[in-house]
Amino acid sequence: MFIHYIAQYLEYLEIERGLAQNTIEAYRRDLSYFIEFVNSIDIQCFEDIERSSINLYLKKLRDKNYSPTSVSRKIASLRGWFSWLSINEYVKRDPTLSIEQPKLQKKLPKVLTIKEIDSILNKHLDVFERAIFELLYAAGLRVSELVNIKLPNIDLRSDFVRCVGKGSKERIVPIGHRAQIAVNKYLKERELYLLKNKTTSNYLFINQKGKKITRQDVYVIIQKLGNSIDKHISPHTLRHSFATHLLENGADLRVVQELLGHSDVSTTQLYTHVSKKRLKDVYFSINK
Repeated sequence: MFIHYIAQYLEYLEIERGLAQNTIEAYRRDLSYFIEFVNSIDIQCFEDIERSSINLYLKKLRDKNYSPTSVSRKIASLRGWFSWLSINEYVKRDPTLSIEQPKLQKKLPKVLTIKEIDSILNKHLDVFERAIFELLYAAGLRVSELVNIKLPNIDLRSDFVRCVGKGSKERIVPIGHRAQIAVNKYLKERELYLLKNKTTSNYLFINQKGKKITRQDVYVIIQKLGNSIDKHISPHTLRHSFATHLLENGADLRVVQELLGHSDVSTTQLYTHVSKKRLKDVYFSINK
């Protein structure tokens, strides 16, 4: 019974809300986990899901040492689902209405300095690694956006890339000369991959077997490059660095918001705090 309504809700998120597939999969996992729980306590219909049932579920999450961030996301998934169920009159009441979200401690994102970026790029990178690193940093892309870039989406003559972000929103981001050179060099090697495997692909980044690269492929590459300067980094570290360096060099907050594809400027404002913290760190290191 519950599975049917989850399927309908996910279809609504995909078709009417236009959410990205990764987001929909996260909702699917969260809601399926909740249904497993209510089945385990012998709840078979919506009428039997009380606020006390939700409390038991949250207790189970905490007992299993889920982080406050994970608990918060699972609560948000439940709230969204029950709100949709209520609007469509599939349930008479919403047991999630009075649930409090756990307090989350806002952590400033880790960023690399420009010196650290240059240090990585001055190492012996192959053309594939260099193109990925340069484009992630030059355009502030999410890893999902990078792996889904298709050849028609990048114009190296006009120096821009068109990417599809969260909620299937498209944006155009300019890329610098250094990234343009790196991608051009990679494209020549890309042709060899395709010829060798006697295949074709419309995706920009492919592996040596001619297949589209995965998010995990990119994580492995970036982690390896971070290790070369004794830093633990991810693709998102480069996105954070992109935004922080722009603001440090006088870019307007609204422009950075557009470049990152943030729907709310408050998300982008986090990077102003990073810039101020870095400025303080530099000041106090000089004036010890």
